[in-house]
Amino acid sequence: MKPTYHYTTVLEALNDLKEKGFDYDFNLYFEGIKSNPHDYTVEHVYRYEGDTDPDEESVVYGIISRSGKKGVFVAGFSANSDNEARLILEKLYIESYKE
Repeated sequence: MKPTYHYTTVLEALNDLKEKGFDYDFNLYFEGIKSNPHDYTVEHVYRYEGDTDPDEESVVYGIISRSGKKGVFVAGFSANSDNEARLILEKLYIESYKE
């Protein structure tokens, strides 16, 4: 089973992942993942729920590319969030458990 980390905030999760070498921002360059999803593995997933507002719910993904690039993608659950990206990343994470 993969390790589970518990963070108080999204920022805490991002800082910890950055210390682990996940410093690339996949939010800015997600097209590569959309085009070639099997070139990427989701190593870490952290779900964060806002204390008072369900629209503050988000997920932080720690991603590693086949070439070794490590980075993060932050997805929200609000109406403005990129649900397609979140669905692709969830599928990659589930597939990584099968291996």
